[in-house]
Amino acid sequence: MTATQTANPPRDTGPDAEPVAILEPIAYKLPVTGIVVVVIELLMGLAGHGDTSFQLSTKADFLNLPVITLGARPLIVSMALAAAALTVYMWLRAVRRAKLSTWVGLALGATFIIAFLTWAGAGRSTVIPVVTILSSTLALSVPLVFGGLAGVVGERSGTINIAIEGQLLGGAFLGAVVASIAKTPWAGLIAAPFAGIMVALLLAMFGLKYRVNQIVVGVVLNVFVSGLTSFLFSTVLTDNPAGLNTSMRLPTLPIPVLSRIPIIGPVLFRQTILVYLMYVAVAALSFMLFHSRWGLRMRACGEHPRAADTVGINVMRTRVNNLMLGGALAGLGGAFFTIGSGLAFTKDMSAGNGYIALAAMILGAWNPVGTLCAALLFGFATSVGQTLSVIGSPIPANIILMIPYIVTIFAVAGFVGRVRAPAAEGVPYP
Repeated sequence: MTATQTANPPRDTGPDAEPVAILEPIAYKLPVTGIVVVVIELLMGLAGHGDTSFQLSTKADFLNLPVITLGARPLIVSMALAAAALTVYMWLRAVRRAKLSTWVGLALGATFIIAFLTWAGAGRSTVIPVVTILSSTLALSVPLVFGGLAGVVGERSGTINIAIEGQLLGGAFLGAVVASIAKTPWAGLIAAPFAGIMVALLLAMFGLKYRVNQIVVGVVLNVFVSGLTSFLFSTVLTDNPAGLNTSMRLPTLPIPVLSRIPIIGPVLFRQTILVYLMYVAVAALSFMLFHSRWGLRMRACGEHPRAADTVGINVMRTRVNNLMLGGALAGLGGAFFTIGSGLAFTKDMSAGNGYIALAAMILGAWNPVGTLCAALLFGFATSVGQTLSVIGSPIPANIILMIPYIVTIFAVAGFVGRVRAPAAEGVPYP
């Protein structure tokens, strides 16, 4: 036997051969991200001078917490040290090819957020209104969550729903008009989902029945709804704004006792009915999607429609019904822009939130809870940008608003784990 044969013995490929363990490649992306976060936090620590004040309660809380004032540099450096410890832990797990828990990434992100807010408010006379930022985050996430859930419902059953932007805009338009006619925002809340359903039916007719490319149909529907609502706004609503386009707002419904808990009370339990409906929608879809026969049939139509058809599931009907459900959710989310915010309808007021909702859905891995978390990221960045533009910021607010988009690009590229779309997504059947 030669030396080469001894060093590389032939593998036994017979039926009794032992399986060969295939090692997963070492994932360096998150540890590298941790190093970048530590470096940025250290730079912010060097630039942070003076103190930063944080407001943690409101006057309506049971306990009025005092304004906390801390030295900016020590707090930022402590966050950098915590991020460094997390980075070392991520490196060790990566070398051992072990999976990382979700809490590691969340903790790393929390250190960056605290350090960034501390740096932004360092040496300024104004305080960082933490409760206001968090409350605004939740409110601004409403259309993104409903739009993302519309995408989850549609794409889990096999239909690509690019028309979320049009459904949000249609819901905002119809909600404002019906609320103005009926003189109550509750009527607009009921009417808004029907605008999303009508757009969903058009998508079903062209994308499912006539097998037109679903992405092309979705983009065309967005342009169609934008043009139609702009035309009606210019020709009808502007002629009679008092009767057809009045500013109305859904009332805030504080939950007794819970709404007066410091920090979490104003954020979670002092909101409008739209936010509470968002809680219900996320919880219900999370359970139904993975723990019910309805959810199993939906996922079967999105993963293997032929197998679903073989066991008696009507694939076409399932996809159409889920598109209508998704349209209703998106239309409900569109109501946030008008009756949810107390604003009259204006042209293209959805402002691209439908496309952001699609990004949140992908970032959330087609999961309702993941979509919620991704939407909260976008809402938080928007809220921070608005707040810092008011109190004064060392960097422009538009730069702050870029953060979630950059995070989404890295996330979809695989920095926080790979995501896989449903196998039969966008494939007509039969």
